[in-house]
Amino acid sequence: MLSGMWTLAAISPDSPQALELIRRHRAYSAAHSVDPADDHVLDVTALMEPTVAFFALRDDDILVAIGALKQLSTTHVELKSMHTRAELRGQGIGRVLVEALLDEARRRGFERVSLETGAQEGFSAARRLYVRAGFVESPPFADYVASPNSVYYSREL
Repeated sequence: MLSGMWTLAAISPDSPQALELIRRHRAYSAAHSVDPADDHVLDVTALMEPTVAFFALRDDDILVAIGALKQLSTTHVELKSMHTRAELRGQGIGRVLVEALLDEARRRGFERVSLETGAQEGFSAARRLYVRAGFVESPPFADYVASPNSVYYSREL
């Protein structure tokens, strides 16, 4: 049983608990993406780049979700690699994670947050989550190109 006492903290993507969720995230994305070219999940090496801050959301000692912020400019950051343990979905953890990452982006001085997610049915819950968190559909950003398999969102902080 979860306590609902959430904490967001930086964690190394190559830690054993993080690796487990990164593997789950990559497998989920690959299984639901139509075209591998439109699967933009970062691998562990990319998550360890200096422009990426990787986080774990914990409930006491249980790692329940992961997410990252990838700096695009001094004012713009991308939300990346959000994943909640499948067995814990439907409990509001994704919303807690999004809000915690948005707070962290604000704390770091960013003014805009963008993200890319899949257009397929397997990503519909994520799209609803982002819209509820204040994101609006936007054109592709950074190095993304328009694709019918991707949906792009942005919001101001």
